[in-house]
Order: sequence, then structure tokens, then C-alpha cells
Amino acid sequence: MKKILLLTDLSSGYSRKMIKGVVRYARECGPWIFYRMPISYRELYGDEGVVEWARHWKADAIIAQLSDINVEVINRLKIPTVIQNYRDRDERVCNLTGDYYGTGVMAAEFFLQRGFRHFAYYGFSETVWMRERGDGFKHTVCKAGCDIHFLSEPEEQNRDWTFDIDHVSSWLCSLPKPVALFACDDSYALQITEVCKIFDLRVPNDVSVLGVDNDELLCSISDPPLSSIELDILNGGYELGKLLHNLIEKKEQSVTHVVIRPLRIIARASTERFVSSDPGIENVLKYIKQNYIQPLQVEQIVAVSPFSRRVLEKKFRKETGMSVYQYIQQLRVERFAELLATPLPLIDAAFQAGFDDYKNVSRIFTRIKGITPIHYRKKIQTANSNSLD
Repeated sequence: MKKILLLTDLSSGYSRKMIKGVVRYARECGPWIFYRMPISYRELYGDEGVVEWARHWKADAIIAQLSDINVEVINRLKIPTVIQNYRDRDERVCNLTGDYYGTGVMAAEFFLQRGFRHFAYYGFSETVWMRERGDGFKHTVCKAGCDIHFLSEPEEQNRDWTFDIDHVSSWLCSLPKPVALFACDDSYALQITEVCKIFDLRVPNDVSVLGVDNDELLCSISDPPLSSIELDILNGGYELGKLLHNLIEKKEQSVTHVVIRPLRIIARASTERFVSSDPGIENVLKYIKQNYIQPLQVEQIVAVSPFSRRVLEKKFRKETGMSVYQYIQQLRVERFAELLATPLPLIDAAFQAGFDDYKNVSRIFTRIKGITPIHYRKKIQTANSNSLD
């Protein structure tokens, strides 16, 4: 019987999914039992109190999601400990971390594909996940030759950030419009849509908003509903359980990190906007969006645009960073990815996404997504599973 001590706050969808993945592993390899120590206990008795309680309970391992845990004190227990990093990664213990930079890159590419030239990031530098998501977003946007705006950091005496509606609203109103805004998580993204509503900023027409975590409650109570990046949290929790098991059984000796990666973007109304500085290209983008599932040829697009094919291709590449054909393929791949989350056979999903040659779908999908359709479907099915079988 393995005893796992949870120093966690399960108020967020991220935390609950992560622990759900751990429990799934435990049910396959258990029996394990869990004890979720209330945050208030540590506030009363400190890390020394946690250590004494863990010794008394004879805990085999600890999962901690605290922002300022004293690793040296916890390590006195000489049992496996995995820390969900907060301000920074700690190389003295195993970390539950994420591909935060890659998440920022995914957000930037999503908005660039929609023709945006003005970008904003809502998050700060005090935590590793905010900082690296912002870095990935910034570097990808700047590489595309676009400008990006950051909200000024809180004053030093207010490093534990509290929402300042006046500060945020002034910043939002000052941004060039339309602007693509990436928030460090869904909670921060919800703050943005709420401020926009109060100050008559239209979402997505003025401010297009994207969050992270795909917390269904937060995304659904936003008006309009929030688009969000879904993370591979459930699989990450499962891998965390496997790592703990190996550490307990002494099969793993070195400090090892579990990295949760971004899966896909769940697009909702908060990002339903395509932008171009050229009205002719903006109309082309809308036409493609409405018709890409059909057998769409470049010649058809030229026929509904005010440009010759050569001029269209030149202007289109300048606005989107890709050719018309590449853009159509990108939209079809994204639709195909959405359909992979359904029970549709792969060939039917491909045809419904606009591909007329199924043999090429896997190659195109793998090139763009970096993973085969079959492996992508398996990841999505696991991530979307609501059972603990």
C-alpha cells in the first residue's frame, strides 16, 4: 500500500485533472491511498509541521503544488517529492512542469494565421509559467515582424498580484485595435473579457482573447465564451504517477521532470475574427474560412478577389506568412484535428475536413502537427476522458 501526501490546492481545473491522472495510474498499479493535507495546516504549522505529520503517517511520497515550499526541509523525509513549479523550477527535486514556451508559440501562430498585426500579453514575470508563456508568444510575434504590448508589472510591494481593474482597463483602451491578446491562463483571460464588457470594448472585434488550460467553467461563464489552449494534463498526471512509482521502488534515482505539453486550441467566440490591413485580403480570408471544406482551388479565390493571382499570392503571403494553398491546408488540418476527438473513422474525418485524398492526410498532418493522426487521436481521447477506469 503506497501512501501519497497531497500538498495541493484542488480549486482549479488544472489541479483536478492532474490528480485525476495520478489516480488513474494508481488504480492500474495500486493499491495507493491519498491524503490531501489542507493548505491551512501548513499555514498553521509550517513545513516543519508537514514533515512531522508525514513521518507520523509514514508517507511514501509527496506531490506539492505550493509556491514557496522549503525543499530543504521537505527533503529531510528522504522520500520522493514532486513539486509543481511556481516561481522557478527547482533542480533539487523532480518538477511537474510544462512546455510553457511552446504554449506561447502555439498562441502566437494561432493569431498570426488569422492575420493579426498587433498583439498583447497579459501575464507577469514573477512565475516561470507566466514568464515562459510570454517569452514564447513574444519571440514568435516579433519574428513575424509584429509589435507586442505588455501590461506593466505590479509595484514591488504588490508582487502578489491582485486584479486592478483601473490599471487593466487603461492598458486595454490604449492598445492598437484590433489586437490579439494572449492571457497566461483562463482566469486571467476571464478578467480581460469582463473588463472589455464594462468598458465597451468588443470581443473579438476590438480585442481577440485566448487563454490556457481550457477550464470549461471559466470558458463558459465568459461573455463571449473563451477560446483556450488545452493542455495534456491528464496524461501528465498519469506520467507523474508512473514517476512516483519508480522513485518509490528505487527504479528511478535521478531528478526527472514531468513536462505537460499543449495539445490544441479550442476555438470559441472570443477569437472568431480574421484581420487584415488590406480589405481585399480580409474578404479573401473570410471566403476561405467559409469554403475551405469544399473542393476549393486558388483560381476560385482569385475570381472573388480584386487581385490577379500573382498580386493575391504576394499580398496574402505578406499578411499571413504563408501561401493561399498552405493557408487552406492549415485550416483543413485544424478541422481534421477537431474531428479526431470524435468517434468518426479517420477517412470520414479527413473528407469532412476538406481533404479529397486520404493518402496524403497523414503526411500533411504529421508535418504540421509533429505527430501522426492516430497518436494525436489517442492523446485527445485520453485528455477528454471523464472516467477513471
